[in-house]
Amino acid sequence: MEKIQLVFLGTGSAIPTLTRNHSAIFLRYRNRNFLIDCGEGTQRQIRKARINPCKITDILITHFHGDHFFGLPGLLHTLSKNNYSKTLNIYGPRGSGKFFKKVLEISGTPIRIKFHEVRGKFIENEYFEIFALPLNHDISCNGYFFKEKSRRRIKKQKIEKIIRKLRLKGSKEIKKISDLVKGKDVKINNKIFRLEDLTYLEKGRKISFVFDTKLCKNVYELSKNSDLAVIEASFLDRDKGLAKKYKHLTVEEAAKIAKISKVKKLILTHLSQRYEYEEDKLLKIARNIFPKAKIARDFMEVEV
Repeated sequence: MEKIQLVFLGTGSAIPTLTRNHSAIFLRYRNRNFLIDCGEGTQRQIRKARINPCKITDILITHFHGDHFFGLPGLLHTLSKNNYSKTLNIYGPRGSGKFFKKVLEISGTPIRIKFHEVRGKFIENEYFEIFALPLNHDISCNGYFFKEKSRRRIKKQKIEKIIRKLRLKGSKEIKKISDLVKGKDVKINNKIFRLEDLTYLEKGRKISFVFDTKLCKNVYELSKNSDLAVIEASFLDRDKGLAKKYKHLTVEEAAKIAKISKVKKLILTHLSQRYEYEEDKLLKIARNIFPKAKIARDFMEVEV
C-alpha cells in the first residue's frame, strides 16, 4: 500500500501564536504533492519542514480569507525565483477567481499557473480522486476530500504455490496471472483460476478537510467514512455565540461530526489563540465525544 503522508505546516486560526502558524497542510501521495491552504508564513514553514517547494504540484485553497491564502503571493514569487518548471494547478471555490487575479498581480510571477473554480469531482486518475463541496461560511468556501481508489491485489503466497505446482516457467503463462488484478478469471493448462480465490480488494483510503464553516449538511458528506478527518475547531461550546457569529465550528461540534460520520481518526486544527494554554482541556472535551481525536501541532507528521 502506497503511503499517504501529511505534514501540518500551520494549525492556528486568524491570529498566529508563538506555536501555531496560519493554516496550511502538505499532502504527499505517489508523484503528487498537494498544499491545502497557504496562510501567511507558509513558505517558511515549508523550509522548516525540509520540503522542497518546487515539488508542489497542486494547491487547494479552501477560501480567500487572509489566514488561508496570504502566503500564496510570496510562495509563487519564491517558486519563480527557483525556476519552477511545471504548470501549477491552483483550485478554489466558485466565485474566487477575482481574488486569485489580485494574488497574481501582487506576486508578479512568470511561472505557468492554471486557476480552477471547483465543485464536485475535479481531479481523477487511476489511483485517486478529489472532490470539493461548498461549506457555510461568510465567504465562498470549499471543503475537500481525497479518496484513493480501491485496488485488487493478488494473494502472493497462493500464486507462488500455483506456479510451483504447475511448474510454470513460460512468461506467457505467468503473465496471464496478472489478469487477475484486472478483474478476470484466468485459464492456464485447461484449469480455471477464480478471481475471488486468488485476489482480495484493498479498500481505498479517504481523507477529508473541513475548515471554516458552521454546521451544515456538507460537513457530514465530506467526513463520511473518512479514515482521517481534519476538522476545524475554532471555539469551545462556552463561546458558541462567537462561533455562530463568525460561522465556525466548536470543538464539541467537530467531535460530534466525526462520531456521526463514522470517521476512524479525527485531527482538530484551526485553533483560536484564546485557547493557547488550554489544549489539554480541548483534547479531553473532544475525546469524551470521540475517543480517537488528536490536536494538530505545527510540523506534526501523519501517515494514513
